[in-house]
Amino acid sequence: MHTLEASKLLFVLNAEPSPISLGHVADVALGISRVQISDAIRSTVAKSRKVVDEIVRDHVVTYGINTGFGRLADVHIPDDELKQLQLNLVRSHAVGVGDPMSIAETRAMMLLRLNVLAQGYSGARVEALELLVDMLNHRVTPVVPSQGSVGASGDLAPLAHLALAMIGEGECWYGDRRVPSLEALEREGLKPLVLEPKEGLALLNGTQAIGGVGCLALIRALRCVHVADVIGAMTLEALTGTPTAFDPRIHEARRHKGQIASAKHLMLLLEGSEIRDSHRENDTRVQDAYCLRCMPQVHGAARSALNHAKEIMEAETGAATDNPLVFSDNGDVISGGNFHGAPLAYALDYAAIVMTDLLSISERRMDRLVNPDTNEGLPPFLSAHPGTGSGFMMPHVTVAALLNECKVLSHPASVDSVPTSGGKEDHVSMGMTSALKFRKIMDNVERGLAIELLAAAEGLEYRRPLRAGSGVERAHRTLRIACDIPRVDYDRYLALEIEQIAREIRRGAFDSGLETIL
Repeated sequence: MHTLEASKLLFVLNAEPSPISLGHVADVALGISRVQISDAIRSTVAKSRKVVDEIVRDHVVTYGINTGFGRLADVHIPDDELKQLQLNLVRSHAVGVGDPMSIAETRAMMLLRLNVLAQGYSGARVEALELLVDMLNHRVTPVVPSQGSVGASGDLAPLAHLALAMIGEGECWYGDRRVPSLEALEREGLKPLVLEPKEGLALLNGTQAIGGVGCLALIRALRCVHVADVIGAMTLEALTGTPTAFDPRIHEARRHKGQIASAKHLMLLLEGSEIRDSHRENDTRVQDAYCLRCMPQVHGAARSALNHAKEIMEAETGAATDNPLVFSDNGDVISGGNFHGAPLAYALDYAAIVMTDLLSISERRMDRLVNPDTNEGLPPFLSAHPGTGSGFMMPHVTVAALLNECKVLSHPASVDSVPTSGGKEDHVSMGMTSALKFRKIMDNVERGLAIELLAAAEGLEYRRPLRAGSGVERAHRTLRIACDIPRVDYDRYLALEIEQIAREIRRGAFDSGLETIL
């Protein structure tokens, strides 16, 4: 009943260790694509597993296979307790708390963990990979609490809840219901995994909870930077601003790729503007305010920063983040620290700062739209009945509240570290906190941009019958017709409409079609 249809796209994990694009992560997370592993992967994984089996057979003391964990790494575990060791590891580490990760975020985490195992450095059996594939394709999704990871040794608590579901314990989402994991597995004809030596650890060590949350939030951020150009261009038109500052010669002189791309996008959005032509000759203003004039510099810098974060996140999707790593070519098993979440934590903290500033410049444009001292002949607060009606006075206040929360959340989590595990794990990344607060910032940014869009569209109504640039008019039609949001010619209840527009921004309804987003 819950199996992904055969007509869905098929995403195949191939033999060569390789990253997964953000687009493919989203396709699997959202249930658009089924997953399959190749025979070459099965062969690679089997070779890695053979090394583990030989260590167990030959009684070679090796961390994570026949020793304790963390501060207890010096404790040797007898053969008859090796399976119990792995089972105890999963149960003892599944101590996450708080609201569950979303189903999409958890599915992203599952895919990323599957790709870690597929690299052939984990020592897990092929059966572990096959169960993850089946759970993804049958929509059996573990309930994973979002809090409890410090990002080293990876996301132990969230991944332990994933492993717990795989062994038939804990809870899973089955449809929209939370049910015991064993029940969900059995309903889809799936058998729980019986952990063999090293397999519990192979499922727990790594950064895939950070990655699952972070990748999906980063996709939203990349889209918002694109849409911010669209909305900013609409605000510029409503305020009868000038696109002179978007002249490509200005931006090529500075050489930043993101800035050049944003300026080009803005110029394309404004092509054919009758509003611009109407005030070209009589415009006494030499310069617009920074929030209009410097959109390429700010939006463009955000693009560049997010593209850097994208490079880091995508590199991590193809990374071996286990400890220890099993090298099947010579049988070496080497302990290291690839589970440390610092690369992702830094990138997501950076992205959080960037998106907070994107909302900051949007709020300044919103202020100019509603402020009777700066809104270039538009009615106070864009109200058709100033005084009797408040118009967009309070939506601007809402944006200010959202921005304040983003400023608090943009403090980097990665600058903090609390030693854990009796001092053995004495420097941790706090990367999961970075991911969760970045996700919250994206909620706020989408809502803030939705409010600016609603106000900018209202401002355009006061410039009729003149038409804005073609890209701006397309966004205006989307709002009015596709989204069925009428103009605000009298005070009405806007909260639900703001949420609707934010959802439409997230799903791409306001993408201009003039450039590639990802």
